[in-house]
Formats: sequence, structure tokens, C-alpha cells
Amino acid sequence: MSSNPLLDSYDLPPFDRIQPADVGPAIDTLIARAGEALETVTQPAFPSRWNDISSVLDVATEKLGTAWAAVNHLNSVADTPELRAAYNEALPKVTEFWTRLGADERLYAKYKAIDTATLNKEQRAAWDHAMRGFVLSGAELQGADKERFAKIQERMAELSQKFSENALDATDAFAYYASADELDGVPEDILQAARAAAEADGQPGYKLTLKLPCYLPVMQFAKSSALRETLYRAYVTRASDQAEGDARKFDNSANMQEILALRKEEAQLLGYANFGEVSLVPKMANSPAQVVDFLRDLAQRAKPYGAKDVADLRTFAADELGIADPQPWDWPFISEKLKEARYAFSEQEVKQYFPAPKVLAGLFKIVETLFEVSIRKDSAPVWNSAVEFYRIERQSPQGPVLVGQFYLDTPARKGKRGGAWMDDVRTRWMRPDTHTLQTPVAHLVCNFAAGVEGKPALLTHDDVITLFHETGHGLHHMLTQVNERDVAGISGVEWDAVELPSQFMENFCWEWDVLKHMTAHVDTGEPLPRALYDKMIAAKNFQSGMQTLRQIEFALFDMLLHTEHDPKEAIMPVLQKVRAEVAVLPSTAYNRMAHTFSHIFAGGYAAGYYSYKWAEVLSADAYAAFEESVLPDGSPNPETGRKYREAILEAGGARPAMESFKAFRGREPQLDALLRHQGMAN
Repeated sequence: MSSNPLLDSYDLPPFDRIQPADVGPAIDTLIARAGEALETVTQPAFPSRWNDISSVLDVATEKLGTAWAAVNHLNSVADTPELRAAYNEALPKVTEFWTRLGADERLYAKYKAIDTATLNKEQRAAWDHAMRGFVLSGAELQGADKERFAKIQERMAELSQKFSENALDATDAFAYYASADELDGVPEDILQAARAAAEADGQPGYKLTLKLPCYLPVMQFAKSSALRETLYRAYVTRASDQAEGDARKFDNSANMQEILALRKEEAQLLGYANFGEVSLVPKMANSPAQVVDFLRDLAQRAKPYGAKDVADLRTFAADELGIADPQPWDWPFISEKLKEARYAFSEQEVKQYFPAPKVLAGLFKIVETLFEVSIRKDSAPVWNSAVEFYRIERQSPQGPVLVGQFYLDTPARKGKRGGAWMDDVRTRWMRPDTHTLQTPVAHLVCNFAAGVEGKPALLTHDDVITLFHETGHGLHHMLTQVNERDVAGISGVEWDAVELPSQFMENFCWEWDVLKHMTAHVDTGEPLPRALYDKMIAAKNFQSGMQTLRQIEFALFDMLLHTEHDPKEAIMPVLQKVRAEVAVLPSTAYNRMAHTFSHIFAGGYAAGYYSYKWAEVLSADAYAAFEESVLPDGSPNPETGRKYREAILEAGGARPAMESFKAFRGREPQLDALLRHQGMAN
């Protein structure tokens, strides 16, 4: 066992040495050790004291959690058949252990017996979360109900993993080899990448895939409506019963139906009417009804703007492009052409000014300035040569002090899950076993197009926003000053507030004083011209009504699916009902967006997708504080940055999110700033 990297004592995971064969033996060993620790602390003679329990049980479970997180991460960014098999074999064992731990009546009794007067403020917050967690984990269930609850957790973990695999495999399985004529209008860098991909496959022409760095530019720029339809149909039918031919084997329909049924059964075992109610217990929102009202109120405000967006598109399509009856695969193309005509620039033109290294330098500069830290290159074992590793430090009278570290993995590639995310490698913790401070480490993962012909990767402005978003999550995790692991960083933060720091950071992507430091034309090195920036600002809220309604459609569908929907019934009627209520763009009958909606079926956002819009209210209002305190030269006020860091980022989950927000703003959040930022204020 000593040669198993997952069992070594390590500061950072040995990602370069972990092999699929290591997973099973390591996880079995770590589960056994954690199980022994559980038996130790639940003995009648073991003291009901926070630090005593933590130094035995939390130390053992953290080792298991850290090792499994490393395996889970590799499964997301470096998927292979061998790793997937090892992961899937270990998954039920890991799920069973965490379920058993959360529902252990003896451990629940130990925590109940802790004298809370002996706890500091952070420990008391963690204790409160733990007590709530025991109830939601079935600790108060008895007999057959308890056994059934455990079976449900195991089966749901299995189904969520299968959902993810089907979504990834369905995306990776598609390839279309296009001719040069079909790709008229597609940007040169996309053509080069597609040509190289076809050559790598030994095929003529240009290889098109459903990965977003390829799919989106084709939908926006390809003049061939037939080509756009081919890609659109493949994209919106991924992992569904509507997929064509052999791709139907990835159909997620049965997985989705069973997941929803199990969630409803779990809720009822816990004494709730539906899973929506369970989901909201640890969140800011009070009830599903409050969330639905919030979404419908926002939809009502956005709908006139969305309707005008569509009317403008239809008029432009008919008058300028000769498209009298636009189809769903035409809208991205029409939108791009209207934006170019109205604002006299294209995404392709902007992209030339955003080479990835320059963007990263600009991002680091704003973080360093606002939050009084420095970011430096660091070294660690990595899973791919494209991955970079950094450290964040703060100056002290004694010299630089390590605050946190992060891995940055930005290129899209085969075997890497789509989308972008932040995940924790380890959490800040005053360790009870060594009495030393463990600093936090994060993963920041994106899926950007790689550079071609020796040039650096070029990011769209949307890519830049995504990078800032995930960095916001990372800062929330890494800048915390809380020493209790379960409420440090993002741990313990209400899920509908956890997007506040990420969405907050997006605002800087629209500030001239930030952008001028993070742009350099890939060929000339010239910074973004002010005239082009002014056009981007003019276009900032282009179709914001449509985009807001799209997010509300997802969020309302999610909440109704987990409250009003009978899992024995078909899912599509729920989506059709929501679309009829809020959507302004028609969809095709075969569109199966839900079948790759990983956020709610495999990503922790079940009955929680509304969090994005909810937190946007918080983040827009928080950013308004920076707008109100801007310095005479137009740069952000470091004093406001310090106040935000201390009130929001450093506080983590050690107090309710509303308390943190009010500590920063001096009042509760208001909707006005969001509507103003999105050009929907009267």
C-alpha cells in the first residue's frame, strides 16, 4: 500500500502519479480508517467535545474526502475508460459511507450532547450546520425508512454519474466533417482548429464537434443554414430519445425520471411534501412559492424587453438577411449579424485583443489591487501539461504569508467535462491533529479554444467573463479567514448566495480601467481601442431581455419539476408549459435541453438553479457600492475592496449570508441595481 499515491502523506494531490488501479485499494483503506474513527468517537466513554471528535473523526474523513475529490476531479478533466470503471466501482462505497455517517444516531447523539457554551463563534456555526445536516441525512429515521433512505442515496449517486457520462459521451461521439464551402463565414482560427482535428483523424475537410469552442462560432458565423441545422439538431438532442442512430444509446430519459422519483421519495421520508422544500432548508429563500414568485416577477419585468429583442431580430432577418421565417438554428447567426450591424463590431474582432496570457495578467492585477494580495506562479503535480498552478500571498510585517493556492485548467479537450467550475482541493482549517493552519487550495476549470499555429489562445469576451466568474468563486474559497473547516470559504454558505462573489467579479470585465490593462492585439500588441470598447458597452445589454428570460426558463422548469411535477409523468410537458409562460423564442419539438441539464441532474443545483438570478440581485447591489465609491481616475476604491473582502469573502459560511451582505452594504439587497445593469430599468 505504501506505493499507492492516494495513501501517501501529501501536501497537494499527486495528480501525475494517480492511476486507475490505485483508486479501489486506496478508497477501501480510507473508508475503513474513517469507519474505525466513527466507531471510536461514538463509544459511550468518548467525550462529547468538539475538538476531541474533530481530531479523530474529521481528520479521518477529510483524508477520505480529499482523496475522493482528487479521483472525482480526474474523472471530470481526464476521463478514460479505465478511470471511469475504477470511479464507478468506488462510487457506491463512498456514497454508502457518507450516507451512513450522516445518518448515524450515535454520532448525532454525541453532537447533541456537546455543550455549545464551550464553542467559539465559528464552531457554533459549524455545529448548527451539522445538526441540520444530520436531520436532512436521515439521522432521525428508524428501521426500514432509514435503510430505504440509504439505498436512495446510493442509487441517486449512481444515476447522477450515469447522467454525466451520457452527456459527455454524447457530446464526444459526434463529429461532422464539413467542406470548405459549407464553412463560408466561419472565423479563420476556428477553421484552422477544425482542419487540424480532421487531419488528426485522417479525414478530409474540417472536423466540427459539439464542444462549445467549436459549436458556438459555427452557429454564429456559418452562412449555411443547412450546416447550422445539422449541428443544432445534434446539439439539442444529445443524450436523448431524439438523438439519431447509434447516439440514442446515451439517452438520459430513464435516468432523469428515476432521479426525480427518488428525490420525491427522499423528501417524503424526511417529512416534506416535495424535494423543492428539502432543497431550500439550507438556503436563503424561505419556500418554493417565494422562489417561483421571484422568478415570475422578474419574468414579467423582462418580458417586454425580450419581446422587443425578438421583434428586432425578425425585422432585421427579413429586411437584411432575406430570412422570412427564422428557425431556431438561425437565431445565433441573426443575432451576431444584427449586433455587427447595430454596433459595427463582431465577437471575432474583439477576440483578437484577448490573448489568454494578457487576460490572466489583467485579472491578477485587479485581484491584487482590490484585495491587497499578490499572485505568483507556483509548482505542483498536474494532470495535463496545460495546467498552471499559482499561490496567493498577503504581506505581513514578517514577510509574505501564504493565503491559498489554485490550479488553472482552461483548454477544452476530449475526455474533459464541458462547462466551467470551481472546486475545492482542500479547505482552510486550523487542524485539530497538528494545531497548524491548513491553507485552502482550489481548482479553476474552463473550456476555452486552444491556441493555433504557435499563437496563444484567444478568448471571447464571454470567455473572459467566465474566467472572472470562476475566479470569484475561487477567491471566496481562498481568501476566507475562518479557521473552522465546515464554515470556511464557500463551505456552509447558503447555495443561493454562493454565486454572489462569482457574479460580482464579472462586472469588472466591463470596466475600461480594467480592460485597458488586460488586452493586447494578438498580432500588433495594441490594447483594445477605446472606440471598440465603447461599441462593446453600447452592446452590453444587447438581448438582455431574451437572456434573462432564458435563465428564468431554466430556473422555473427546475423548481416546478421538483415541486408540482409527478415523477411518473413525462418531463417534457413541464418544460413546454414553462416555455409557453416565459419564452419569447419558439423551440423545436425535438429539443431535449433537459437531457444534458447537468446542473440539476448531476451538479448539485436541483431545485436550486434559481440561485443564479437570486445571487445576481446580491452581486449587482454589491457592485453598486464600487460604482458609488469610484476614485477620481476611474479606478475601483481599494477601501471598498477591503470592506467587501472582510464582510463577504473572509466571513465564509460562519454567519448567514444576509448578515454578511448587510455588514457590507448596511442594508438588505435591492433589485434596482440588477435591472439597471441589464438595461431593464424604467
